[in-house]
Amino acid sequence: MKRSIMIGLAVLTIGSAAPVLAADGYFDRLGDRIDQRLDARGDRINERLDVRGDRIDDRLDAKGDRIDERLHAKGDRINDRFDARAEKALAAGKTKLAARLDRKGDRIEQRLDNKGDRIDARLDRRGDWIENHLDRRGDWINHRLDRRDWRYRYRLGR
Repeated sequence: MKRSIMIGLAVLTIGSAAPVLAADGYFDRLGDRIDQRLDARGDRINERLDVRGDRIDDRLDAKGDRIDERLHAKGDRINDRFDARAEKALAAGKTKLAARLDRKGDRIEQRLDNKGDRIDARLDRRGDWIENHLDRRGDWINHRLDRRDWRYRYRLGR
């Protein structure tokens, strides 16, 4: 009997305290705190993924530029050697050999330049794809946390 009276009084106390808390704006403040926490979390995650994507994209761009420059310099060195040999052949009166050596040097230089451009473009595309992927993922997480915030608000009756 004593127990049931105590339980009844506890239920009565909780039942009368809940509307007082609700009237005082307790649940509004609780919802606002949840909202702020989830918004901050989504923004932090989104910002972190954006920075990570930018860093990876910059690193791949720099790598592509280094490779492109290295192959361009290699093509120039090879072309210069063939040009020197063509000058020697021209001085010796061998015009056809000189023309063939000059064309060969130009062809090798062009091939290495194109190869460097292809590698640079491929790394640029890869970096852009990764950056875009991480941006979309960050936006998705931020949107998901916003939806979770909406569920808390809906559950609290706001």
